[in-house]
Amino acid sequence: MTENDSVMTLVLIILLVLVVAAIVVALYAISVYNGLVALRNRFKNAFAQIDVQLKRRYDLIPNLVEVAKGYLKHESETLEAVVAARGAAVSAGQKAAADPSDPAAMKALSGAESQLAGAMSRLMVVVEAYPNLKANETMMQLTEEMTSTENKVSFARQAYNDSVMQYNTTRQQFPAVFIANVCGFKDAELFEITNVAERDAPKVKFT
Repeated sequence: MTENDSVMTLVLIILLVLVVAAIVVALYAISVYNGLVALRNRFKNAFAQIDVQLKRRYDLIPNLVEVAKGYLKHESETLEAVVAARGAAVSAGQKAAADPSDPAAMKALSGAESQLAGAMSRLMVVVEAYPNLKANETMMQLTEEMTSTENKVSFARQAYNDSVMQYNTTRQQFPAVFIANVCGFKDAELFEITNVAERDAPKVKFT
């Protein structure tokens, strides 16, 4: 074998190694990309479960307020605060449902839910002072449904946050982070409780 043949053979080997390496890198990138897509779809689906329960709760609130109106004639400010907070939460929920991967939308929803929870907590404190309202059959039914729905929201929120944590962890790991950045995969926002009022509200269980 001549020197030129040896050089050509070496060049071919190097080229082959480079091609194989490029194929391996490409396959890895495709695998990471597909994995991120799957994880993103998973937390979006998890949020869809939250959305169902939030809408159920939003639908219950006007009925609860309507029943309370007949008894809380001097608490219009409290009722108006609940109505306003519900409206803001509905709007924020619609934006979050359109794209749960949008951190700004999820932060807005967390804030709106916090405000609504605070307003509901204040309403329940007022309701406690009206025994006849507490004993109203419709009010009791509505509050039981609210409690049940809130529990479902909590479970769905935990499932969503678990999915987001898995997605964010995968996205931030090396070297997947480079592929994520190039392909536009951003960190997702947890659906967090932003204050004590939201964590404890709505506490609507009557005894």
